[in-house]
Amino acid sequence: MAKEKKSCLAELKKEYEILQKKHNLPSFKELNEEFSVEKVTEVETDYLLREMRRYIADKISNYMRLVETMLNPVNAPMSVFSMIKTLGTSDKKLLLEAYKKMVEIEIKLMKIDIEYSEKGEAEFIKFVFDSWQEIKKKIIDVAGTIEKNIDNKFENSNKGYFG
Repeated sequence: MAKEKKSCLAELKKEYEILQKKHNLPSFKELNEEFSVEKVTEVETDYLLREMRRYIADKISNYMRLVETMLNPVNAPMSVFSMIKTLGTSDKKLLLEAYKKMVEIEIKLMKIDIEYSEKGEAEFIKFVFDSWQEIKKKIIDVAGTIEKNIDNKFENSNKGYFG
């Protein structure tokens, strides 16, 4: 089974390399590191870029929902409230900037999802890959703040419902 998976991955890489050259896309390795696009081997498709775009969009959507919850914590899990307490104004500004960029991606995603075009898929993948480099830096900065401050906030607010 592992050998079969490996050959599928090798075939996927060959097919992608053709599209990469044709559309000046990021390398397979870069896309895979960022978005786990190797999962496309689990799907039989004639539209490789569309399938890769779906995995890319899933990751962006997941982070967008998390950031959205942190910015507007209505009915948020307690873990999110704990994280929010650690953030300062500059962190919230970074989250908002990242969120705006992810919304821009979601809007582009709607358009490309409605009307298939190989060129459109390729342009979307390039746009998201470049945007993600900017977005992830902001999220990593915010995660660093949370990690640095989380213990202090738990100690200070440990007088919850049962405390």
